[in-house]
Amino acid sequence: MGMEPIKLKLPGENDFFTEEAFKVLRTNLQFCGQDIRVIAVTSCNENDGKSTVSLRIAKSFADLDKRVLLIDSDMRKSVMAGRNTTVQEHNGLSEVLTGMCSVTECLYPVVNTKMHMLFAGQYPPNPVELLSGKYFATLIAECRKVYDYIIIDTPPLGQVIDAAVVAEKCDGAVLVIGNSKVHYRTAQDVVEQINNSGCKMLGVVRNNRRVSKRKYYYRKYYRYDASSKYRVKYK
Repeated sequence: MGMEPIKLKLPGENDFFTEEAFKVLRTNLQFCGQDIRVIAVTSCNENDGKSTVSLRIAKSFADLDKRVLLIDSDMRKSVMAGRNTTVQEHNGLSEVLTGMCSVTECLYPVVNTKMHMLFAGQYPPNPVELLSGKYFATLIAECRKVYDYIIIDTPPLGQVIDAAVVAEKCDGAVLVIGNSKVHYRTAQDVVEQINNSGCKMLGVVRNNRRVSKRKYYYRKYYRYDASSKYRVKYK
């Protein structure tokens, strides 16, 4: 690809319980069906940890020797490149969709994996128009031919419509809830927007949940919510 391999900086990457939690999440996504290959990840609000969850999902699939592409589609205020990787100056999705760069010029390989990252790039004035245009649809269609899984980190759907636009091109979506005070109606509205896009709602990841160390770890990190059709995974 021409780019130097980059390293990821992930919170909890050396923590056994966190690793097990994401293995459970990865397994649940696999059980959603082999046709679920392009997955959007969104949240209700900012600071819910969706970007970290997106990266961890992508890395978890890459650990299985899968060809994985992580796309950062938050062209409004993404900090993924600087916060979670070692990459410095970079071009990304906005440059690709505006024709300023080719895809191959913006793909960054992750060291010791078959995983690549496409960062958000510079902030354009019209992110929704770019994501709803034919070039983004073509990009996803072409990447399907190369990668086993495509994970797309999107802006919070509780604040802007971008994630619903992206979800139209995806096989499924995951909602990350990191704020314990998020209103039920807000989460319900986000799920409704995902469903209205024609995308399958795969489940909910409950992030930043405090648990007692005395509890058995498997119960801490995963349970099936019998009152809902969505699987709830605790980080």
